[in-house]
Amino acid sequence: MHNDSNSGAPGTPSGRIRRRRGSNEVPPEVVKANGNHLLVNDRSKYKSMLIRAYSSVWMIGGFALIIYMGHLYIWAMVVVIQIFMAKELFNLLRRAHEDRHLPGFRLLNWHFFFTAMLFVYGRMLSQRLVNTVTLDKFLYKLVGRFVKYHMVTCYFFYIAGFMWFILTLKKKMYKYQFSQYAWTHMILIVVFTQSAFTVANIFEGIFWFLLPASLIVINDIAAYFFGFFFGRTPLIKLSPKKTWEGFIGASITTIISAFLLANLFGRFQWLTCPRKDLSTGWLDCDPGPLFKPEYFTLPEWFPAWFLSREIAVLPVQWHALLLGLFASIIAPFGGFFASGFKRAFKIKDFGDSIPGHGGMTDRMDCQMVMAVFAYIYHQSFIVPQNLSIEMILDQIILNLTFEEQLAVYKKLGQIIQERTFGES
Repeated sequence: MHNDSNSGAPGTPSGRIRRRRGSNEVPPEVVKANGNHLLVNDRSKYKSMLIRAYSSVWMIGGFALIIYMGHLYIWAMVVVIQIFMAKELFNLLRRAHEDRHLPGFRLLNWHFFFTAMLFVYGRMLSQRLVNTVTLDKFLYKLVGRFVKYHMVTCYFFYIAGFMWFILTLKKKMYKYQFSQYAWTHMILIVVFTQSAFTVANIFEGIFWFLLPASLIVINDIAAYFFGFFFGRTPLIKLSPKKTWEGFIGASITTIISAFLLANLFGRFQWLTCPRKDLSTGWLDCDPGPLFKPEYFTLPEWFPAWFLSREIAVLPVQWHALLLGLFASIIAPFGGFFASGFKRAFKIKDFGDSIPGHGGMTDRMDCQMVMAVFAYIYHQSFIVPQNLSIEMILDQIILNLTFEEQLAVYKKLGQIIQERTFGES
């Protein structure tokens, strides 16, 4: 008995690491060894880099193709990403033994998921749907009915799910079922909050979706390579492979990239024009002052290799610097949060759908933070705060029947005629 107790001493080779029961804290011995987990010391880093690079090339290529295809396809991509994220998060707390005694319980999760999807996208895209079918009287009436009763429809879908949940409650499984019910709602809040802002950015102009998303990708790649070749100083205990060298190098790279990419993306109307309907045709619009170049003359002391002393800068590039600053300093905390979350549940990745990267949720952690900020920034500092003709027309088309719109048209014509005769 004496030898058994000594065998657990820290100084012996067979000594076990003692941990408080129920604690997710990393033991001090493991913390000290964290330096061995840095990419510069990882013996298999080149193999993992090749796998990661191969997957990245396919993802970036597919992403570029979808961007080229337009707004609706980007929206479809967001929906697919949502489904993958929800599946990964639903499975996180799933217990196969309990689920065997609850047939159809998983289907209830997806019922709530698609109800939330109908509610979020129905509210967000209703006006664009109305604009799409305006010329067809039957479809216009049908869509008008959908828009009018959209909220009550979604409410009864949710109540149906709520009643379904109550009717499936089983003795001795209440705790598991209620924890799953709460977990499902938490997932819906996380997934649809992010995606709602993302889709709103897309239809305000692909530019406001593409630039923030690209900056996160650039920051992630730059942090990986700077950490791969130069990383020596651990950044945060939650992510042992993150280093200060990678963080600082990625920040500088991201801010510079933001300024340059804004100039590139801002020159294409296909990316800058908002989409007012759900058609797929090419867009043509007045780009607005943010996307019209301003010219600056370089000082005499600039190097002679500049071909011109005058450079063109789009005003939106100054806004892009702030987006780049957020993407490089604040958005990575979404990744740190996800790392802490995975440590709490003792998993390496949320899934394995992307070789070398983990699951879809692993790739979208920082994107979620960035999408919300991009939307809030756009609404606060880019969108004009006063009413515009487009905003007034949107309200008329969305909230008035065809007869009421016709009455507004006649009344407005009468007012204009009276003013014209009064001035003459």
